[in-house]
Amino acid sequence: MNKTVMVIDDSASFRTVVKLALQKASYTVVEAGDGKEALAKLDGTLKVNLIVCDVNMPNMDGLTFLKQVKTQSAYKFVPVIMLTTESQDAKKAEGRAAGAKAWITKPFQPSQLVDAVNKLCV
Repeated sequence: MNKTVMVIDDSASFRTVVKLALQKASYTVVEAGDGKEALAKLDGTLKVNLIVCDVNMPNMDGLTFLKQVKTQSAYKFVPVIMLTTESQDAKKAEGRAAGAKAWITKPFQPSQLVDAVNKLCV
């Protein structure tokens, strides 16, 4: 059975790059353009094994999304990888405190992301 990864980023071209890397590694990918759209899709019926999320997005940023998704019983144990341009220690600490399992800074190597997904995907 294929594992499903949700990719949340406001850049459609960036989501495509991530999606292609993950599909090449045999993952099914569900996309969302921001945290608000992602929460709408994560209604308890969608099974995801891992979430890859940007920090800076319109409507709902990644850290707000992370805090909210971790309150939902269906998704509170789903690992979240933050994939962002943010590299400040304070942001990383905020992400860890909110439940992020990994923090990858853009630009990134697709193989680095796939390695992290392979390790964390439940």
